[in-house]
Amino acid sequence: MTRRLRTISPIDGSTYVERDLADGAAIERALTAATAAQPGWRDTPLDDRIRIVRRMVEILGADAEEIALELAWQMGRPVAFGPKEIRGGYAERALGMAKLAPQALADQVVRWQDGTPVHVPVPPSEPGLPSGATPGSSSDQPHRRLRSVPVGVVLVLAPWNFPFLTAVNAVVPALLAGNAVLLKHAAQTPLVAERMERAFTEAGLPSGVLQALHLDHDAVADVIEDERVGYVHFTGSVEGGHAVKRAAAGRFIEVGLELGGKDPGYVRPDADLEHAAANLVDGAYFNSGQSCCGIERIYVHRDVVEPFLERFVGHARRLRLGDPRDPGTTMGPMARASGAELARDHVAEAIALGARPLLDPADFPAARPGTPYMAPQALVDVTHAMRVMREETFGPVVGIAVVDDDEEAVARMNDSRYGLTASIWTSDLDAALRLGGRIETGTCYANRCDYLDPLLAWTGVKDSGHGVSLSRLGFGPFTRPMSFLVQGAG
Repeated sequence: MTRRLRTISPIDGSTYVERDLADGAAIERALTAATAAQPGWRDTPLDDRIRIVRRMVEILGADAEEIALELAWQMGRPVAFGPKEIRGGYAERALGMAKLAPQALADQVVRWQDGTPVHVPVPPSEPGLPSGATPGSSSDQPHRRLRSVPVGVVLVLAPWNFPFLTAVNAVVPALLAGNAVLLKHAAQTPLVAERMERAFTEAGLPSGVLQALHLDHDAVADVIEDERVGYVHFTGSVEGGHAVKRAAAGRFIEVGLELGGKDPGYVRPDADLEHAAANLVDGAYFNSGQSCCGIERIYVHRDVVEPFLERFVGHARRLRLGDPRDPGTTMGPMARASGAELARDHVAEAIALGARPLLDPADFPAARPGTPYMAPQALVDVTHAMRVMREETFGPVVGIAVVDDDEEAVARMNDSRYGLTASIWTSDLDAALRLGGRIETGTCYANRCDYLDPLLAWTGVKDSGHGVSLSRLGFGPFTRPMSFLVQGAG
């Protein structure tokens, strides 16, 4: 009996998508096709790979409004924001990695110069020895070269909360580096994988190089254990990351993990409070708080706590919770009712332990208990004994605590098992760099939050993950180093 995937829409609880889950035969066909297609793709000139990526971005951008409605149905993203994910962040990251590829993937010739080893990049279009460089005798200095070689077949496991943005972090650099990719999205957003496969095919990607698969957890483990898979990139929960690591434990392959966060912000007394409040509201509540790098904890210096809270609450009350298909909606339902219940439990527990809510759910008429439609909430008088300040809530909830100085702020920000991003809000940029260097985090922002820059490495520490994506370093996981030493025959 064929097993089925069903996507339940948070809009109305209906079944929006149904697909057959891949069985053993379908998985074997996909792995065989990927393995057969990868060598030809590896040998395709980098300029041609870049051209296909750029064309794929154009194709998805042309369909952005249609995709936005699909996202609204699948995971609750308001249609007002859907096109920005495609034409904005997705395009920025894909095109940014394409621009970095020639430098990041170039061979490096290594030679001694005045007693110092020097690395000289060789354009991918010139893979042979430079003119006159062939050693002529055994006494000549050998020609040394380092090359980044694709790992082969890459399995990308993408989540539902930012299904295009998270997938592009791995899919594009993996393809640019010459790998074949098997793409599996979360059951909440299966159409995203299909969209990406179609766009790449239309852009000219050879058959078998990128394939979308709908898999259950057992099948994912089977694919990870297959010797034809050379690297696994997973974005999701800490528990999911542990499952991926267990599945890969019997093999000598690398696993990249982009996991959760409990990301803090610190508002110093010299901050622009209006700017900080507006941006922290966006960081806490955008995508209904379902962001691994969203703001879940805010620490405010005692000297400015009252004016900051006034501004924060003012901006939060302007949010419009409602049907994500309505262009006027700025906050849609959470993707799943179970996620909303967990967030409500965090709020209820915190209030029972002494926290005070700043927002009245009655101000958001679309909010309904027992459904994914949850009103935003901000809590003060919170402590780290509460789950809302300790565990990932992954919903439209933020705890706001008072601190007396920079030392206390840094200590409280580091008091977490997560370390994905942190933000400091200040007019003293030297202080931001100084304090940021003491925070246990992968990325530190000053006067902004909840953003990935494709020129910078995206990474986490502690339970926020392992590995790196984006930037020139983001090609490393999808390649292995290979050395060449060319010596004259004598």
